Amino acid sequence: MKLKERKKAILLLEDGTIFFGKSIGVDGTATGEICFNTGMTGYQEIFTDPSYFGQLMVATNAHIGNYGVNKDDVESDGMKIAGLICKNFSDDYSRVDADGSITSYFHDENKVAISDVDTRALVRHIRSKGAMNAVISTDCEDLTKLKAKIDSIPSMEGLDLASKVSTTEPYFFGDKNSTIKVAVLDLGVKRNILRNLAYRDCYLKVFPYNTTLEEMAEWNPDGYFLSNGPGDPEPLVKSQELATAILDKDLPLFGICLGHQIISLANGVSTYKMHNGHRGINHPVKNLSTGKGEITSQNHGFVVSREDIDKNENIEITHLHLNDNTVAGIRIKDKNCFSVQYHPEAAPGPHDSTYLFDQFVENIRKHKN
Repeated sequence: MKLKERKKAILLLEDGTIFFGKSIGVDGTATGEICFNTGMTGYQEIFTDPSYFGQLMVATNAHIGNYGVNKDDVESDGMKIAGLICKNFSDDYSRVDADGSITSYFHDENKVAISDVDTRALVRHIRSKGAMNAVISTDCEDLTKLKAKIDSIPSMEGLDLASKVSTTEPYFFGDKNSTIKVAVLDLGVKRNILRNLAYRDCYLKVFPYNTTLEEMAEWNPDGYFLSNGPGDPEPLVKSQELATAILDKDLPLFGICLGHQIISLANGVSTYKMHNGHRGINHPVKNLSTGKGEITSQNHGFVVSREDIDKNENIEITHLHLNDNTVAGIRIKDKNCFSVQYHPEAAPGPHDSTYLFDQFVENIRKHKN
């Protein structure tokens, strides 16, 4: 599909701001909360990350699609973003092992996307005004209809989206002859998290988001993991009850991103929606135990309250985000539990924080012995 053949498309923000561009996906309309990712690579991993479910993604990198797509780069069973907004969209790709073009990928996944948008101006606007709902469409004529669609989009605050992306039935991952068994609560888990655990001699059973400890315990796991995922953590009451039950028995527990927020809520720490959130692969985090800095992959619009943690003598802050001093990791002092707000399984990278999986496995081995 040549650029000159592409249809006109429009981006309309909740505050009435309009950007025009060209359609690069299927004809139609897509709605969701608009957010932006600053990663220079890894666009396919972003598109398929369940944590982005219900969101319109702005790619700040000027060129999207130049290395095509590959089936091994997906983080779930399909594209999870609601739609894409970018500057330059390349149908030509140069990677030797690419399976196809990104244009074909968006059509195969039936997703709306637009290019030729001034993404620098758009991101500056979002950074100033904060996250908001939006609509992208190839129907550029009826703004009243598009505004009505925006009005029908629910706020991300109070929205349970984990139930939309979680598995409906338990499944296994890894080598059944592994020496460690880990029960994974799927709130929108990325495949590379499962790969990282399996690589460390863990056999996994992945459970739906609303599973109880009793149901997990029937498999007799050695440790428990709460995954990343989309939406607001507060409505996930059953997941919080699960975390509380695991903590009450002092079983090995590790949480990432949404799982980190669930563990925090289970310990009386509140969460709140950020002005923009953290989304990118170059976020600086300080490990307060070692004093070392880590460059991390992050994807979250909610964060835990540092004020609440400072009042809780049983919770230790282990990691801080150096851009804004938000809490990036915690440890429960009298329990076998820790969690981080960022993504140590980072795909495509960086890999500064993969030691956290080793730490979890070591905690499990100590508990078993």
